[in-house]
Amino acid sequence: MLVPIFRFLSIFPLPVLHGLGAVLGWVIYAISPSYRRRMRENMQGAGFSQHLHTAVAEAGKSVLELPFIWCAPAERVARHATVENWELVEKALQHGRGIVFLTPHLGCFEIVAQQIALRTPLTVMYRPPKRAALKPLIEGARARENLMLAPANMSGVRIFAKCLKKGQPIGLLPDQVPQEGEGVWADFFGRPAYTMTLPAKLAQMGGAEVIITYAERLPGGRGYVVHFVPFTESLDSTSAEQARTINAAMEQLIARSPAQYLWSYNRYKVPRGAPPPTSAGADAAKEPA
Repeated sequence: MLVPIFRFLSIFPLPVLHGLGAVLGWVIYAISPSYRRRMRENMQGAGFSQHLHTAVAEAGKSVLELPFIWCAPAERVARHATVENWELVEKALQHGRGIVFLTPHLGCFEIVAQQIALRTPLTVMYRPPKRAALKPLIEGARARENLMLAPANMSGVRIFAKCLKKGQPIGLLPDQVPQEGEGVWADFFGRPAYTMTLPAKLAQMGGAEVIITYAERLPGGRGYVVHFVPFTESLDSTSAEQARTINAAMEQLIARSPAQYLWSYNRYKVPRGAPPPTSAGADAAKEPA
């Protein structure tokens, strides 16, 4: 049922979808106390409360733009995206050591992988959705030409390692809460967040280059600007220090467009089986998934 609905919605112009999405964002914010509380708390803790009203609308846009991103023809989607600083990627590709693209839940993160794959083969980490009905839709939308999926398990890590060994790019979301034993506690906007250690480990495989990227959503449904930002910090440290370094880089990126971060995401939860955080703010992190 969802697939026909998404295909129908993909027919509409992006400005219409973004306009309806802004309304949807406020509807969800109004009817869901838990959603409203988490969004407020996360933005307040990060010091971005002044952007709350805009963020509510942007969150709704992120939902209703998915039919367009996933189901519209690739050529039509590409016409709505502008890529900036691609020369950074070209230089990294010439070095032949592989690239680790880090894309947080900022802006239209779904379009980033598509735009990279239009220019070079890319393998991205994929975690199946909890709702089985969404699985064929998401997998079909993401597995496009030049865009391969790697499962979020050891099999996927091995696929990533092979890609980097061949000098090929890979991509993942560094602010996605990892499973038990796959992360460490590191501050994220001043609160302990269970953070994956995989990005740093991958970057150290053969000296792969790390590039941070996100797609800024333009007002009025005018499309997106995909930004590529160099990551210049050293990852030659402990797992906890590496995680904090990457989190700090994500914080700086989010500060560019704070209203477009997915503040409703339960970034501070304690995954089942993970050790509890030991620093200040542990009680806040114990919010159930």
